Amino acid sequence: LQESESENKLDGETASDSESKSEFGGSPPVPTSDDTPEVLNRALSNLSSRWKNWWVRGILTLAMITFFFIIIYLGPMVLMTIVMCVQIKCFHEIITIGYNVYHSYDLPWFRTLSWYFLLCVNYFFYGETVTDYFFTLVQREEPLRILSKYHRFISFALYLTGFCMFVLSLVKKHYRLQFYMFGWTHVTLLIVVTQSHLIIHNLFEGMIWFIVPISCVICNDIMAYMFGFFFGRTPLIKLSPKKTWEGFIGGFFATVLFGLLLSYVMSGYRCFTCPVEFNNDTNSFTVDCEPSELFQLQEYNIPVVLQSVVGWKTVRMYPFQIHSIALSTFASLIGPFGGFFASGFKRAFKIKDFANTIPGHGGIMDRFDCQYLMATFVNVYIASFIRGPNPSKLIQQFLTLRPDQQLHIFNTLKAHLVDKGVLGSVEDA
Repeated sequence: LQESESENKLDGETASDSESKSEFGGSPPVPTSDDTPEVLNRALSNLSSRWKNWWVRGILTLAMITFFFIIIYLGPMVLMTIVMCVQIKCFHEIITIGYNVYHSYDLPWFRTLSWYFLLCVNYFFYGETVTDYFFTLVQREEPLRILSKYHRFISFALYLTGFCMFVLSLVKKHYRLQFYMFGWTHVTLLIVVTQSHLIIHNLFEGMIWFIVPISCVICNDIMAYMFGFFFGRTPLIKLSPKKTWEGFIGGFFATVLFGLLLSYVMSGYRCFTCPVEFNNDTNSFTVDCEPSELFQLQEYNIPVVLQSVVGWKTVRMYPFQIHSIALSTFASLIGPFGGFFASGFKRAFKIKDFANTIPGHGGIMDRFDCQYLMATFVNVYIASFIRGPNPSKLIQQFLTLRPDQQLHIFNTLKAHLVDKGVLGSVEDA
């Protein structure tokens, strides 16, 4: 008995897991298959499985990077649309795993309610974004103004409807399983929808806050794989047996260097550094501004210890490059834990990938497991160390007030500036 228990533990399964497995149907929910295109199979037929996988992953990675450059070129609106599509696909992949288990009991409404809750949460988050970033446009259109005014009440009413539908769908003898699936849906919404919403907020701060973090995660994933493939010897974590310390450390240094170089190149272009704003006159997005100090070259003194090594006393760089070190460090040291979390999830259900959307890579969620964790960090980082008060948003809200309220704020502000000595006294005026 002790030997059988230890075998179960080595396989990542405990007695409680076995009980859950019997209740959830027992068999792996998502079968795996060789999804490599036939053209690649024929071209790489003479290679070993290890090198065949290397070439398949490499070719598909180059294709995805090319696609990434194309959507960046197409602008913010296309980027936001792509983020929405990725969010929906990731949600679909996770929910499908649950549905394959849940469907065995032929219980009603799980898939319908899951997509309904996705609609409700997206309506809430995107409604908040539209009100925040397209304030003038919302105030100009009567239907949008009404929807904006009662947005949170409408969102709550929609969610409450889904909640009542779930209660009405409860079936005797399967209550616990249904509540498992209710929690499954909400955790998926928390992981997928909330993070994609933060990605869009990062995008509005400037495309550089969108591109650099995503690129750092991609670079770390590629370089960790490359270092691990050629030099990997020491296993890193049991959840991902193929991950090695050599790949982890090599990926870290390569990503920090890559982040510094990419930040230097992008900081010189306004289209990347300016906040994405909506122009009400042209009804289009604009990314033109006077670059902030964050994106202006400054001179820094090199520590005395390093001066003899590099041969310089000072170096000119953008302040954003210093922030990029924090971003790339997180992408290298903490970001992979998003992948480890996903690996643990897949091991719990004994599946290789979330789906087989991308040959050699798995599903969309397999590629974005680290990106979502990175998006949250970037949003928190901007709010904590970068973002300040936004005068344009304050003015927009000021203009929506009644004239008497505007006059009261004007007099209060004027009196404050007079006390500070910024304006002359009323008598002088």
